[in-house]
Amino acid sequence: MAYTVLIVDDSSFFQQRLKDIVNSSAELKVIGIASNGQEAIEMADKLKPDVITMDYEMPMLDGVSAVKAILVKRQVPIVMLSSLTFEGARITLDALAAGAVDFIPKNFSEISQNSSTLKKRIHTTLITFARQFKAQAIADQRYSHEPNTIAQNTVAQNTVTTSARSAPFSSPLVSGAGLDKHYSSSNLLRASPTVLSATDSKNNDNAADVYLPRNATILVIGASTGGPVAVHKVLEGLPAGFALPIVVIQHMPENFTKALAERLDRVCALRAKEAENGDKLIPGLVLVAPGGQQLMFDPHNKGAIKILPGDDRVSYKPSVDIALASVANAFGQQAFAIILTGMGADGCEGAKILKQKGGVLWSQNKDSCVVYGMPKAVADAGLSDCVLNLEAMGAALSRRR
Repeated sequence: MAYTVLIVDDSSFFQQRLKDIVNSSAELKVIGIASNGQEAIEMADKLKPDVITMDYEMPMLDGVSAVKAILVKRQVPIVMLSSLTFEGARITLDALAAGAVDFIPKNFSEISQNSSTLKKRIHTTLITFARQFKAQAIADQRYSHEPNTIAQNTVAQNTVTTSARSAPFSSPLVSGAGLDKHYSSSNLLRASPTVLSATDSKNNDNAADVYLPRNATILVIGASTGGPVAVHKVLEGLPAGFALPIVVIQHMPENFTKALAERLDRVCALRAKEAENGDKLIPGLVLVAPGGQQLMFDPHNKGAIKILPGDDRVSYKPSVDIALASVANAFGQQAFAIILTGMGADGCEGAKILKQKGGVLWSQNKDSCVVYGMPKAVADAGLSDCVLNLEAMGAALSRRR
């Protein structure tokens, strides 16, 4: 049975094109079209779609306000259609903060030309979130009748394990941007990831001492879908005098990363800016990798930032894999990285290099992810030293002086 979709857009042209694109997938079916935010609220309540596409600039009620109102009544995945302008990026971040799960760049030429790339992205995004939310709703309904199971799962989730094991693995390093190398190792230590709850991080100083890499001199955070909100939650509790420079690799187009940096600078105690070529790494400064380009570290200039043109051979621009491999080569055992929510597995190959060089890696747990893709990849590969929810992650980091 197809997942049902509500389209919200004030342009009749976009309404029709989106309807055609959505209905071209056997797994999706448009069940309604709203022309403004107020209509969207009413139709979402009446039709109860599995997923909603939402424009942001509309008469009567804007998209951000509509997102907030819809989510008060019912949890449903809402995907924003976003202009590639800076203003569009700023409003998109407001929508994500309000509860939208993701965004798709709204490009007139791509939609009018029936771009296969755009069509695939729309299909993949809508199906992924519709399936995920429906599965969660079914699980919640089932577990509501099984309180003992919930209690057991909670205890298991909050358990701290410290066992380690050795296991062989080998894999190619990331290609592109000067990283065309390969490595393999038959005796790399792969620890069973430690699972740390928010209570553990707040109440156990000794545990925090164990989990935090005291010799780290840089922190790199990689994220994709759900990342802007997750990054904010991790950084919001850190003091202005935080001891490490922080570099954020977030999958986003240009303009969006600049807007993200400005938002972080506004809402966090830390200073934040979009990274530029030659930027120095300063404790307490957050540098956001620019969209459409690649960020690396110069090992000959105290790890200064290098910004390189995006290469079409590399899927993600910026790429977490490239940044992690580069920080591992520049900082070795002093490199510290965190993988947050996101589709796919970007970061897993770079994490292998980081671990080979002696760096430390944390990853976000499943329950607090919008999409458990990137963190799952590193955890399943045995590369994550610690698996935490967002609250525990921020609390633990705040102990790092």
